[in-house]
Amino acid sequence: MSKPLNIIFAGTPDFAAQHLAALINSEHNIVAVYCPPDKPAGRGKKLTACATKLLALEHNLTVEQPVNFKEVNEQQQLAQYQADIMVVVAYGLLLPEVILNAPRLGCINVHGSLLPKWRGAAPIQRSLEIGDEKTGVTIMQMDKGLDTGDMILTAECTIEETDTSADLYEKLAKIGPSALLNTLSLMATNEHKAIKQNNDLATYAHKLEKAEAELDWQLTASELDRKIRAYIPWPVAQFTFNDVHEKQHRIRVWQTSKQDVKTTEPVGTIISADKKGIVIVTGTGALCLEILQLPNKKALPVQDILNGRANWFKIGANINGLVN
Repeated sequence: MSKPLNIIFAGTPDFAAQHLAALINSEHNIVAVYCPPDKPAGRGKKLTACATKLLALEHNLTVEQPVNFKEVNEQQQLAQYQADIMVVVAYGLLLPEVILNAPRLGCINVHGSLLPKWRGAAPIQRSLEIGDEKTGVTIMQMDKGLDTGDMILTAECTIEETDTSADLYEKLAKIGPSALLNTLSLMATNEHKAIKQNNDLATYAHKLEKAEAELDWQLTASELDRKIRAYIPWPVAQFTFNDVHEKQHRIRVWQTSKQDVKTTEPVGTIISADKKGIVIVTGTGALCLEILQLPNKKALPVQDILNGRANWFKIGANINGLVN
């Protein structure tokens, strides 16, 4: 057992909450939990607490929710906890230097990539979209840069050809907490080593935008397949389809598979449509659409969609007349 540390935890989504749960079940003492202010959610726009706050309240932990740390009183409040260390996981705020330096051992962050690759807001999605064969988590000592701090510990996992961002999220949420606890054990006894990142190898994972979800059939089948998996569960890849009456429908794509076919048909042409899926010619190869979501409907296997909309997806039709 390592020496117990007094910890401030800062995080927001379920990914962060799973790390907080590991700390709650450890020998360490959580003196405060920091979360963003509650945000409106749902049709009623009711103020809703994040997953980390809900877990903290369930365990009677002190919760702080500053808008940011620009106010002196917010900085002083954090300092008064006299924490040994602050653990930051998907918090969503850049911390000023006064906060980074407040705990005795500073602040550490659990980042969802193998740094220095994929610094930034969407490392899981960008890693999958580009076709990386592996990813992982990096525990780093935070500095004033964006994910530029010295690395203390890493843990790797393989990216499978069928993984979505949701799948990778769960994989990292399993290996991250144990990596965090191992890091804290090393830091508690001053046995940790911090390694500087090689900035020459750094890549940036910029934030996802809804506009990126529109599929471009000129891409290869492999590129489209990765893009579709990377955008699950948000923003979900989609295309705009004109039916026989020239009415436009925005269709979301939830599952596909690549097909290595040779054809002289133009990009966007439907070359097959049956219970196995709708096969569309791409820039290289073809993509089989297997689970789709029509507007205002739930996601369904293509077989079920063709039962009612077979006239939309006739062989030889081209869906490349999109409206971006």
